[in-house]
Amino acid sequence: MTDLAVSHGILDQPGTVAFLVIFGMAVILFFVFRSMAKHLRKVQMAARAEAEEAARAREASGDTGADFVTGADTGGAIGDTRGGNRGVAP
Repeated sequence: MTDLAVSHGILDQPGTVAFLVIFGMAVILFFVFRSMAKHLRKVQMAARAEAEEAARAREASGDTGADFVTGADTGGAIGDTRGGNRGVAP
């Protein structure tokens, strides 16, 4: 009888090819995430420099920046002068 179902190569073993594919993807993702982190650092540094430049420009013009929103939640929609409406009909 011939032995057709027996495999003798290392790539013929179950799971070897799947392991190599997953390992290859992990290596590629390592470099992708490393590159993404580098680009995000660049963007963050540019945004910080832009904010500092805007602050210096405001300071030089004598504007205190008191009319800018400080990020506090006013509770209402944009342009809503009533305060804590939160979108509920009166």
